[in-house]
Amino acid sequence: MRVEDLEATLRGMAEAARAKLPALAKGNRDAALLAMAQLLQARWQEVLEANREDLKEAEAAGLPKAKLDRLALREKDLMALTEGLRQIAALPDPLGRIEGLSKRPNGLRVGRMRVPLGLIGFVYEARPGATVEAVSVALKAGNAMLLRGGKEAFRSNRALVALWHEALEAAGLPKEAVSLVPTTDREAILALCRLELLDLLIPRGGEELIRLVQREARVPVLAHAKGVNHLYVDERADLSMALRLALNGKTQRPAVCNALEAVLVHEGVAEAFLPLLERAMRERGVELRACPRALPLLKEAVPASEEEWDREYLDLILRVKVVSGLEEALAHIARFGSRHTEAVCTEDPRVAWRFLEEVDASLVLWNASTRFNDGFQLGLGAEIGISTSKLHAYGPMGSLELTTTKWVALGEGQERE
Repeated sequence: MRVEDLEATLRGMAEAARAKLPALAKGNRDAALLAMAQLLQARWQEVLEANREDLKEAEAAGLPKAKLDRLALREKDLMALTEGLRQIAALPDPLGRIEGLSKRPNGLRVGRMRVPLGLIGFVYEARPGATVEAVSVALKAGNAMLLRGGKEAFRSNRALVALWHEALEAAGLPKEAVSLVPTTDREAILALCRLELLDLLIPRGGEELIRLVQREARVPVLAHAKGVNHLYVDERADLSMALRLALNGKTQRPAVCNALEAVLVHEGVAEAFLPLLERAMRERGVELRACPRALPLLKEAVPASEEEWDREYLDLILRVKVVSGLEEALAHIARFGSRHTEAVCTEDPRVAWRFLEEVDASLVLWNASTRFNDGFQLGLGAEIGISTSKLHAYGPMGSLELTTTKWVALGEGQERE
């Protein structure tokens, strides 16, 4: 498709979506979410068939294992997606409520009303589950969506968007609220970046994609950056708990952004903990890359190079570093962390609270796995992404994070003197 034709197509889709925003905000959005849950259950095999075609082509093209894992839809995904839709439908409507209403000396009542952000562009890589999750939280907040998924998932995304159109129409809502960019050309990403009809652009994927969108966009961008996530094992940690948290964080699903990438171990427990960690990780096929202080305590680890401490592996590789204590752990995280997810394992509340207060990340955990940085796990039903920037959301973005506020004033004929 020629660049001029592509830009005209996207502009037409955006104009059609923006025209329907008032009807979308006033309509029965929860009914659309519940209809989508029913359609997924009834037509899941159609979605899986489209996904199998995508996987077959991606495997033939040599797509990396981590991306194949994110591309694949499985039977178990159906339960998670439908449950997420129902949870979001059950949440309070975020729109229309007035917050902070107060009365001025002249009797004028002023406050802030929750309203949709508007039209959201969503650029994401080969993860078709996001076509359900992202749209569901956006619709709940009265937003329209213009989707550009990864080319590897085009068939899967097309099948899911077709179901969204049926769900919207079943609820009496305009199908223009959800649109899929009709081409896999990379130029479509740049065209979206130039589409000033968008109110927000959200990139979700690899570091290269996010940097491209941030560099080229002419509209506000809310970024979901890589997850360089740490677990700090304190000298007063329950070592059996620390081992479980490390295993869950690294091996439960290594190819996701909230997976664990590094373990920092207090020197006081390193000799006891590191052999346990190595044995358990070896059984699960995890390669350890260690700092000079950790290497003598490990049998099969390889040295970690200085330039890889800020790397997101998305694979069965784990960095290990022995630290002198909390101060060194905090300094290491401040230098190499990506503000995504950080965890501490300790029985000392003073250490825990310092960690919770001082670590700059979208989710900081005490005695829990990094894998909990997820909209579904945190009670949002689903997420459109995990914001690692702070304007205007930080962490998993649910329906409330996809609204903004406008000032409203309720008067009785007041005039300014």
